Amino acid sequence: MSMSQEVKSRYQQQRIYTGEATEAAFLLGGIGTGNVSLGSRGELKDWEIFNHPNKGYNLPNSYFAIWAKEEGKSSTAKILQSQFHPPHSRSQGYSPYMGGGLPRMQAARMSGEYPIVRIAFEDTELPVEVALEAYTPFIPLNAGDSGLPAAIMVYRVKNVSPRPVEVTIAGSMINPIGGIGYNAYGGMELSKTGHNVNEFKHHNEMSGLFLHSEKYANTDLAYGDISLVTTNRNVTCKKDWHRGKHFDYVQDFWNDFSTDGRLTDLGYTTPSEDHRTDTGSLGAYETIEPGETKEFRFILAWYFPNRINGWSEQFRVKEQGREITQNYYAHVFDSSWSVAAYILNHNERLEKQTYQFHDALFASTLPSYVLDAISANLTVLRSTTCFWLKDGKFYGFEGSLDRVGSCEGTCTHVWSYAQSIAFLFPELERSMRRTEFLSEVHADGKMNYRAMHVFDTDFIWPGNVTPPGAADGQMGSIMRVFREWRLSGDDAFLKELWPAVQKTLQYGLTHWDLDGDLVFDGEQHNTYDIDFQGPNPLTGILFLGALRAAQEMANYLGETDKAKGYREIYEKSAQRLDDLMWNGEYYVQRLADVDQYLHQLGLGCLSDQMLGQQYAHLYGLGYLLPHEKVKSSIKAVYTYNFKENFFQHVSCQRVYALNDEQGLLLCSWPQGGRPRFPLVYSDEVWTGIEYQVATHLIYEGFIEEGLQLVKAVRDRYDGIRRNPWNEVECGNHYVRSMSSWGLLISLSGFKFNMAEDCIEFEPVIHQEDFTAFWSTGKAWGTYSQWRDEGGERQVSVDVLYGNAACLKVKACGKIFSL
Repeated sequence: MSMSQEVKSRYQQQRIYTGEATEAAFLLGGIGTGNVSLGSRGELKDWEIFNHPNKGYNLPNSYFAIWAKEEGKSSTAKILQSQFHPPHSRSQGYSPYMGGGLPRMQAARMSGEYPIVRIAFEDTELPVEVALEAYTPFIPLNAGDSGLPAAIMVYRVKNVSPRPVEVTIAGSMINPIGGIGYNAYGGMELSKTGHNVNEFKHHNEMSGLFLHSEKYANTDLAYGDISLVTTNRNVTCKKDWHRGKHFDYVQDFWNDFSTDGRLTDLGYTTPSEDHRTDTGSLGAYETIEPGETKEFRFILAWYFPNRINGWSEQFRVKEQGREITQNYYAHVFDSSWSVAAYILNHNERLEKQTYQFHDALFASTLPSYVLDAISANLTVLRSTTCFWLKDGKFYGFEGSLDRVGSCEGTCTHVWSYAQSIAFLFPELERSMRRTEFLSEVHADGKMNYRAMHVFDTDFIWPGNVTPPGAADGQMGSIMRVFREWRLSGDDAFLKELWPAVQKTLQYGLTHWDLDGDLVFDGEQHNTYDIDFQGPNPLTGILFLGALRAAQEMANYLGETDKAKGYREIYEKSAQRLDDLMWNGEYYVQRLADVDQYLHQLGLGCLSDQMLGQQYAHLYGLGYLLPHEKVKSSIKAVYTYNFKENFFQHVSCQRVYALNDEQGLLLCSWPQGGRPRFPLVYSDEVWTGIEYQVATHLIYEGFIEEGLQLVKAVRDRYDGIRRNPWNEVECGNHYVRSMSSWGLLISLSGFKFNMAEDCIEFEPVIHQEDFTAFWSTGKAWGTYSQWRDEGGERQVSVDVLYGNAACLKVKACGKIFSL
């Protein structure tokens, strides 16, 4: 499927990654399913489908190949990957498991616009042109169909010769059930494999390999299966490669395939021996006339339903019989074959709606690097950072280390930055709010900032220390309840959480305001893994935002006395905070001796000082502090913390930007007063904070500065230095990076109140010709405004999915209903 001509006319081409961009890896997989990545050479890599992170893990013998024969000429066979690029310094050379010595395509060019990736292969020795397009269904407001454990790969082959060409494309896949490791020599370690079965199946319009095992019960963590299927009618298959010694299996496969493009099954009827497994190959073949293009469509599906019931071995349910739970997709499917069958049966709808979302997002007039930032970080919710259980509850680490999750607990003070899921899959976001407010709030109103009670586990720090509440996370979660309600108009959700919201807000007044002046000054644990002491802008302004959100929610629920009380506290707190912390240019922490406590802010210019205000802008709560002071503060953040390069920057902390790169420091001390041991992470650069600062700069009219900051991030993630679909902080696919969705909201001037079925648009760029994507908890589509030939401003709102009945739209001075 290709985009319409109308869409193409507006479409901005994203970046191209050649084979040299070895860091580029595009994730394929659904929400809570794990994923496999497609590299810039066309290779499958980073197999993370087994319920844990697996960066750098590659499955042996798992790749696609092409055989082509022009009428009257000799045939050619090649692996559908471009050439390896230096360095070639492996101690064992390139492994036969990679098909290391087999012919490959001469070059490849990748373009990725999440959720769709395209690779154009180049090879002058073939009589055909080959392109790959791959995706996993991604449909906002439809989490189920966006949570399929599968990747759809379509190879399009065009005959560029003057004669007919016979073509076969074959995918090979090892049976990994039981686990495949590697020894010091690069050989396979198969200590837990055995009795593996590669079965060829045909059902309706689908043929393929169903790879499973007879060794494991369906309750075992290792239980699962993989299917590689095709919808092409002309199929050839070798369900098991040669069970020989050394590298005979590769030799036999290549001899078989390269001779005539057909695969000869060896007739094995028994499962693999213990500590052994098999590889299978599935091919589709066609005759292509001169100038003709044909598709070779494959579906790779997986099914590994069982996972630890908890965050890890350390944090899991200990009760016998409950140690293991299942992924959400196991609630819907019973095998990878049924996943593939579902995709086949619903292919037209899944593809149409996925491409509608893609086209709506990328046909925007927003700058290409902004679209890049918005879309690329959607990979987080489909990475191993997140998981979705059969009971419908959605959870997430902060990020993913190479083999395990990083920082468990759907951490409130990190997840509060993320905006993408709330606007695209609000049911999952509401699940997280229910966990926070219904499972993790203590009797006194303290919220566990890491969700542990939900897994019947106590939240305890090492040394048997009871953790404090996180002031920023707790206040941010209150604001997010307001966001979720306004996005969905779900009154039942609001009423369900309202008692706990009041309790957690009251905890702030009781435990973090020690002197009764309505400004937080106690020990305030926060996202910097330290406790702020005394008044500071980060938690102080978040408290203001929580009070305003509570006021609005109380008013809506008819609790006018409570609403009035929250308003009075807010006004007094805002005045006191302004008096205490305003230094004439921005807001600072007030301490008599900044070195009395470790890792404080003091007189520093904190990039996150206006975080609560940014949330207030995004959620429609207005200004929390005087407009001009807010504007001055965020401009100071950019002026003092944005660096044009890092050649002379001193950081004894982690390094995420260096050399000629640009980026935003978390904190600086332009007026002096840097503590001896400053705020932890102050000299680092975090993309999630860069995006939230850029979003706020745009709200205050500093559009050029905000866009420069976004471009600086995406320039660092260029496919050579870093993976453009994996922004890291404390782990891969870090949650905070999903703050990038705020860029779309601020640039389009989008406001939402689904409790009143109303949305608004007021773009701040390209007002004469503007198009952008929009979404609420009920519907999504595109908004456009332009001037007609008579100079009148025209408006168009297209609803592409969901129910927009009775939806009122305010834009360009007009109010109309859809």
